[in-house]
Amino acid sequence: MDENIIKKIESLAKTKFRGSFHLNKKMQEYVKDKGLDKIEKDTYDFIRSRLAPASPKNDGKQTPMRQVHPTFIAMHANGFCCRSCLERIHHIEKGRELTNQEVEYIVKFIIIWIKIETNNL
Repeated sequence: MDENIIKKIESLAKTKFRGSFHLNKKMQEYVKDKGLDKIEKDTYDFIRSRLAPASPKNDGKQTPMRQVHPTFIAMHANGFCCRSCLERIHHIEKGRELTNQEVEYIVKFIIIWIKIETNNL
């Protein structure tokens, strides 16, 4: 487990906005039913399509805030919802495509958060 990610998750959870996001019972069941492999695959797809481009379509509004998919809730909880938050919170500058290493970091971070939310750590 990556201690730096855990510390960052704990820090973000203390903020009023980021700390307000949690997986409800339905989303926890969704994770359990689909399995973490499927959630991780979906997360890669969402990050590559919604966050990785240099200029994502509808940047700042591309991530749903409702309980549609656990990844979207995790994206808001951890500052991966748009390129501005990604730059401000994770110091990954906007205006360029994300590297494979950055995508890997984001997905790993999100999956750890989901594991914490579903008591799977």
